Amino acid sequence: AHPDPSLSSLFAKENLARMSEEQLNRYDRLINEPSNDWDIYYWATEAKPAPAEFDTDVMAMLREFAKNRNREQRLRQPDLEYLFEPPR
Repeated sequence: AHPDPSLSSLFAKENLARMSEEQLNRYDRLINEPSNDWDIYYWATEAKPAPAEFDTDVMAMLREFAKNRNREQRLRQPDLEYLFEPPR
């Protein structure tokens, strides 16, 4: 199970187009080499330090993205109106 599948996919959507070929290679390694998605999530949210081989500019970008994403989620409450709509 992915801890936050949207974290890396949203990051990719926003960032891949402006990354260099080297950065794309580092990103590819980052999402494919660690055996555990939780590791990437912990490194991105700074719950755990990233190992040196993954502690790159791409990881820094992912960390920054995770911080902004957390801020957005705190600001925007989930939409609950649908719970109160009468059944059709």
